[in-house]
Amino acid sequence: MSERVTIAPRFRGPRDSANGGYACGVVARSIDPAAADVSLRLPPPLDRPLEVEAANGGAVLRDGDDVVAEGSALDGLDVEPPEPVGVDEAEAASRRSSLFDRHPFPTCFVCGPERASGDGLRVIPGPVEGRDVVAAPWTPDGSLTADDGSIPPEIEWAALDCPSGNAAMMLIDGIGVSVLARLAARIASPVEPGARHVAMGWVVGRDGRKAHSASALFTADGELVGLGRALWIELRR
Repeated sequence: MSERVTIAPRFRGPRDSANGGYACGVVARSIDPAAADVSLRLPPPLDRPLEVEAANGGAVLRDGDDVVAEGSALDGLDVEPPEPVGVDEAEAASRRSSLFDRHPFPTCFVCGPERASGDGLRVIPGPVEGRDVVAAPWTPDGSLTADDGSIPPEIEWAALDCPSGNAAMMLIDGIGVSVLARLAARIASPVEPGARHVAMGWVVGRDGRKAHSASALFTADGELVGLGRALWIELRR
């Protein structure tokens, strides 16, 4: 089974390609939007038709003959969520974020400081004092809702993307600009438009230019709504 999808420019990460987490969520829709493991092979193109082919429990995103991403069912997610931080603490961490002063992709849909509230997600993480995590507040905007009033799962996938990458780039000494290569996610429940949430990211390990990290989404009351495990690749300098 296949379907055509077009990723709108609103959902960009770098200026000319899609936010990696959002693209992974688009692939996950054809597998299980609440639990999938997706690897990116190429920067996902914007604003042109792509083909999603689903078969044998997995899915492939193609741009013509080129494989952009491949996904499979999620066997398990070997990640323990951390103790959540409160909204006030997340807001304080975000205000300290270095992303406001320097950002490799300042118009990123998720963490770009040049995106206006209600356009981008404005999930701009910063280090939490006394802990090896980054955090940011997030209030899903009503403009993101589907026809039934819900926030689509690919938006949660996007919100799980950048906190994991920002954790790697902020908390690992010496690592430079990195891009998402793989995201496995489990969505426990939908996020509510207009409700305050907290996004968190932390480092799992590093192997040369590869950074292994994780992320989580919580409600303001500390309920876990999403959990992710990510692989980030440092760009060659």
